[in-house]
Parts: sequence; C-alpha cells; structure tokens
Amino acid sequence: MLAGEILNRIPMEPGVYLFKDAKGGVVYVGKAKNLRNRVRQYFREGGDERFFVAAGFLGRAVTDVETIVVTSSKEALLLENHLIKKHQPKFNVKLRDDKQYLVLRLLDPTEEGAKRVQFPRVEVVRHIRDDKANYFGPYHSATSARETLRTLNRHFQLRTCTDHVLETRGRPCLQYQIKRCSGPCAIDVTPQMYGEQVEDVKMFLSGKNAELLTRLRSRMASRAEREDFEVAAVLRDSIAAVERTLAKQHIVQDDFVDQDVWGIWREADVVEVVVLFIRAGKLVGRRAFAQKDQELPDPAVIGEHLQQYYATGTYIPDEVVVGVDLEDSDVLAEWLGTARGKKVKILEPRRGVRAKLVELADRNAAASAVSRRGKDADAEALLAKVAKRLELRRPPHRIECFDIAHIQGTDTVASMVTFIDGVPARALYRKFKVRTVENNDFAAMYEVLTRRFKRARFADAGDDPAWAVPDLLVIDGGKGQLGMAVTALKDLGVEVGGDKGLEVIGLAKERELEAGSAPDRIYRRNVKDSIALRANSPELYVLARIRDEAHRFANTFHRDRRSKGSLKSELDSIPGIGATRRQRLLKHFGSVRAVRLAPAEDLAKAPGMNRKAADQVRAYFVEREREEAGGAALTGTDSEIDGDFDANVEGLEGDTDGTELTESIPRD
Repeated sequence: MLAGEILNRIPMEPGVYLFKDAKGGVVYVGKAKNLRNRVRQYFREGGDERFFVAAGFLGRAVTDVETIVVTSSKEALLLENHLIKKHQPKFNVKLRDDKQYLVLRLLDPTEEGAKRVQFPRVEVVRHIRDDKANYFGPYHSATSARETLRTLNRHFQLRTCTDHVLETRGRPCLQYQIKRCSGPCAIDVTPQMYGEQVEDVKMFLSGKNAELLTRLRSRMASRAEREDFEVAAVLRDSIAAVERTLAKQHIVQDDFVDQDVWGIWREADVVEVVVLFIRAGKLVGRRAFAQKDQELPDPAVIGEHLQQYYATGTYIPDEVVVGVDLEDSDVLAEWLGTARGKKVKILEPRRGVRAKLVELADRNAAASAVSRRGKDADAEALLAKVAKRLELRRPPHRIECFDIAHIQGTDTVASMVTFIDGVPARALYRKFKVRTVENNDFAAMYEVLTRRFKRARFADAGDDPAWAVPDLLVIDGGKGQLGMAVTALKDLGVEVGGDKGLEVIGLAKERELEAGSAPDRIYRRNVKDSIALRANSPELYVLARIRDEAHRFANTFHRDRRSKGSLKSELDSIPGIGATRRQRLLKHFGSVRAVRLAPAEDLAKAPGMNRKAADQVRAYFVEREREEAGGAALTGTDSEIDGDFDANVEGLEGDTDGTELTESIPRD
C-alpha cells in the first residue's frame, strides 16, 4: 500500500503513472489528466468505485509509484502505450492474440509514372501505412483473405504479377489468355480503361455491391448492344460473383459505415473481450481476446484493449462502438483520427441499432468464453496425460523445443519454439545463429541452450516473456543430445529434475528401416527404456507436433541465411560495385536474378548507378553466362530434349490453377 506522503507528492498535471512492487518491477501503467487525483482513487475508500482496489489485487502489490508529466492527454495516451509494450506489466491488459490481421491494399491508378502505379494490383499486407493507398479489411483469417483474392482474380481483370514482371514481360501470360487479366504488361491498355476495373474492385471490397451491380449491368448491356459478347460474358460472370457474395453476407444495419463494435463478458477475474467487424452495414468477422486474473473495471479493460489493438497498425473504421463509459474518449477519438487520417467517432449508445450491436458483441463474448473454456479443459486433460505418461510433476503448460539445422556444418542455426497449453505461441519463437562451432550438433546445442538460459529471469516483472522458464524442455535428438542439454543446464546452475528442477526430454527423429518405419522415441533422464510414439497416443503426439514445428522453423531460417549468403556473394564479385550500389540494386530490382537479367539501360536507370557501372555489371553477368554455357555439356538426341521440354510444360500446366496470389498466406 502506498503511504499518504507519497500520494501527496504526486503532481496535479496530465501524465503517466507506473505502479511498482517491492522489487522495483512495474506492475501497472496508467494515464490521467490529473495524476494525483487519479492515483488517489486507487487507494481511497469511498472514492470512484471504478478505481478503488485497496482491498484487492493491485493495492496489496504496489509499494511505490513513478509519474511522468506530459503536456497533453494525447501525449499521455501515446506514452502509456509505449510503456505497456516496454514493461509488459502484470496487471495491465495483455492481448493474448497479438497477430496482425490481414488487409488488402490497392493504389489508385495514375496516368503518369511507372507501370506499377499506372496499373496497380491488390496486395495482401499486415500493416496499414500512411501512403494514400486504399486498405480493405481486416480479414479474420488467412482463408477468408485467400477466398477474396480468388474471387477478385477470377472476376476482375487486375494484374496479379509482381511489379518487376510487369515492367519486363514482353508478352501476356496465361492469366490474360483465360480472361483474368487485361494484360497491361504487353497489351495497349490505357490507365483509364484499367481504372474502371480498379473502381469495380474498390466498390466490391467496400461493400458497395448494389452500386457495383448497377454499374456492371449497364456495361454488360452496352457491350451486348455492340455485339461484343465475349466481354459481356465476362461482365455477366462478375455480376454473378457479386450476387453470390451478397447472399452470404449478414446485414446488421442500414447505415453505410464501417464499424468496430466491442463487447465484454466477465466471470470473477476472467474476462472475454470481442470486437465485431462491420463493413458497410454487414457483419464480416470478429476477434476475441481472453484475460485471466483481471480485476480492472470494464471501462478500463475496454479502454486498454482499444489502445493496444489499434496501436498495432490494424484497420481503423469510421466508428468505434462500445457499451461502457470510456474515460478520455475524446482523446482516444482524436488519436484514432490522427492515425487513420480521417475523423473517427467513439460512440457509447444506450438505445437504438448501435446499442443492439453492442448487445450482440456481448453475446459473442459470452459464447467465445464458453468455447474457450471447453478448449482449455480439453488442453488441460491432454497435458495431464502427457505429465502422467512422462512421469512429470505437473502438466506442462509451457513447452519449449530446440532444433539445430545446417548443411555439412555450414551456416549452423537453431530454433526455439514455444507452445502454451498445446498451442503455438509464435510471438515467443526465437532464432539463433551458432557462433562458436561448426559441424558439431552437440556443441551447437550446448551453445544455444547456454545463451537461452542465461537470459532466463525467474518471475521478474517486465522481462521479455520469451525467456520465462518452461515447464518442459524438448530437445530434438536422442540420448546424446539430451545428455548435452542436461550438461549445459547444470553448468549454468539450472536445477534439472527432482522436486523443483526443469524437466527435460529428448525426441529422436523417425528412422527409415528396410522393414518399414520405426516410430519416434522419447528419451528421459536416468531412464533406460525409451517411449515409442505410437499412433494411438494423442498425448505424446503433442510433443511430435512441437518437434516438427521446431524443425520447420529451423530449416526456414537456415534456407533464408543460405539464400542471403549466396546472393550477397554473387554481387560481391562484381568489380567496381561497392556495398552501397549493391544494396540499391537489390532494393530497386528485388533480387539478384532480376539484376542478372536486366539490360544495361535498365541498370543505368537504377538509383546510384550510371552507364559505366551498368556496363560493368552487365559485362560480369555476360561472362558468367559464357562460363556456365561452356561448362555445361549438352547430351541426348533432339527428340529426347524435346520430350523433356514437353514434359515440363505439361507438368506446369497440370499444377497451375490459373491463380497467382500476390503474397504467400499461411493456411489456418
């Protein structure tokens, strides 16, 4: 509890306050227009009931308070967001699902400039930038974003190729042949003609479907009158696609606005918060957040969710609708409007359509809590089985797995993946570059575990949550790797096993045998017999999933490093081209392959380049091509070569579905 003299020294100005515990760790961060009045409300009986918690969780933990005075409430809001992100206080709201949702980005076409701005494409991005582009979304899953892209690619003739392909292609691609692209790369398409398609896409993504249908029907009738039946048929298919989309959407109100509607459900200290995404009056998705051990009042919980959620760069709608009285809602609305570039309203309705939407959000929050509780119970039961089978002291709610990846000892890297309650916690994944050894998996594992557990701080507030000590450590390897892991931990003074120590196991990769496939095996400390990972053991397959994810993460990192190293070495070999020009060439062309294929004229136009430097680059790659051609012996008859070529073409045609996505989106 804070002493009265401490409270009396707090300034009566706007700012941010940081509550600290006996160890000096930050346990809560808040903002206020008047710091002294606000902090007193937490510890004065009979004050504002929303903040009085002297008998509760926060009052017992706080022994000191630090204040930072600022010049305005808006500045206090920004500083509060920064400090919450920095300190991760125990009692502040934490968005458990902190991934960025996908949005679609589309520039308006221009009549001048590079082709990429005259003929823009739809891109999938996770961050909304202040670049005057049109953003649509958010999409609550990668699947929904992928379905929208497929619809756009089938029925609206915007390009899907990259900017580099657009600038360098000499003839139209397959997308043009099947009427899914207007072919601006090689066909005489004007920005005005292309702009019609852009407007159609913007209307479709904005939910202006009735207006879009009128527009498409008018153009279809016009084309039919001119007996341009091929184009009329394409427009007919687009109309059908829009009508199918309309049939799927649930209209919740007639107002043509974008809204985020926030709801909350609470049971004791467990809180579920839901945001409904309403776009142009249609409910298109939702997102839920769970908070445990949360005793802050509802307005504070909703307020912190709004600040943290919109601070991630997600889409900000016209209206944010809540069912509680938010303090400083005017400041929050001003901050959101600045971030969006347009006015944003924060509404607290008591009746009417918007109040019913808040009720709908509250019901969704309650349903989400019930569903999450069921999943938590299933996860708890599964982890209890894991603990029983491995003879652990308690269910392993937090499991970490480490894997080493290299090729013949080069570019050795390691991965650390973390699962919380059986679910990947990707924000806690970490990658390591092995620095001290090569071609020695055991020594590499020793180094990585040493570095990881040096960072561990037992339950200290404000530390990076990625370095918290797990309940179970899984090593990708057999007895040898397990022994090395135990040695590394003991050398650091980390207790292993026993009544309080860290639990460690090894999980050996599957070995292919002549008689078939042997199951993976789990190795434990001081236990002679290993445990086979059988198909009828779902609790142990949780561990296999974690191991496979660590393997995937390590291999991806290793491929990236190897790729960057090979690209860098090729450009490094060009005489007269220094580091600055190398970086500018890569940034301008996007890849070393594109630099290699570019003519000297295009190279000379790149930033920082001139004709002399361009000729040097071109001459280098021409010489490389000659060397490669001279070293390659062409064998086989003409018919064999033609046959191979035809087989490759046939395979390509069989594998493509005619859809070229602008970004690789992971499947759910």
